[in-house]
Amino acid sequence: MENIKIGIIGGSGLYQMPELQNVREQAVETPFGNPSDAFIIGELDGVTVAFLPRHGRGHKLTPSELPFRANIYAMKLLGVEYILSVSAVGSLQEKYAPTDFVIPDQFFDRTRARAHESTFFGEGIVGHVTFAHPVCSELGDILEGSCRNAGVNTHRGGTYVCMEGPAFSTKAESNVYRQWGMDIIGMTNLQEAKLAREAEIAYATLALVTDYDCWHEGHDDVTVNMVVEYLNKNVRNAQIVLKDAVRKVADKKTPNQYADAIKNAIFTAPANWPAATAKKLDAIIGKYANRA
Repeated sequence: MENIKIGIIGGSGLYQMPELQNVREQAVETPFGNPSDAFIIGELDGVTVAFLPRHGRGHKLTPSELPFRANIYAMKLLGVEYILSVSAVGSLQEKYAPTDFVIPDQFFDRTRARAHESTFFGEGIVGHVTFAHPVCSELGDILEGSCRNAGVNTHRGGTYVCMEGPAFSTKAESNVYRQWGMDIIGMTNLQEAKLAREAEIAYATLALVTDYDCWHEGHDDVTVNMVVEYLNKNVRNAQIVLKDAVRKVADKKTPNQYADAIKNAIFTAPANWPAATAKKLDAIIGKYANRA
């Protein structure tokens, strides 16, 4: 299997971008089942990248149905060291307007049905990964610079509330999140970030604001046509940002700062690893199997 350094998770508009060359598909099998879809492998400005349609082509999977472990493990099998995750979000604060981009640096978990998809560990091997700072600041810097170059109104930092879905928030919930000081709301990125850290892959989110959630007094005046217009504008801007960011990630001189993120996180001694579990997690923990 080829070694692809940069992975991108997002919607169909990101792998149908006109700048993507030499496009091909690649199916990847994992010990955790099949990913959301086949990967779209292509070149952006000469840099090979692996795109994964998060919800499958045609948007067939709800957030709660996403095979998060398979998605991230497949990235690991492809050799990915950096993941740029692109996601539509709702705004919980006036300053984040529709069509703005946000590069959050924190997550807050409000999911309830994804415990089995939130970690690779278990089944006899216990790991407790450090997750105080869930986003790679270096990737955040690159995304911020690329957004500025693209002329997109961009906000650096903030907290992404990850809700269960698929329904959106009630107005009461939305107002509580605002009182807590949360910034944006979505349904997918927390599990991706957790698993990427366990897989020792650097991860960052590019959040595309489409609406003001339901707290805003003008929410009921928002039409489907308006949201679609915002989405289309966001997608094209994201394509421009990604093309610039991918080149910068490929050219950067510093190594992946999370390349040994679980070195001291595995509490179970290798001598006690169940053989089946060790085999299942080999792409992630195999290099630590001979640790004394």
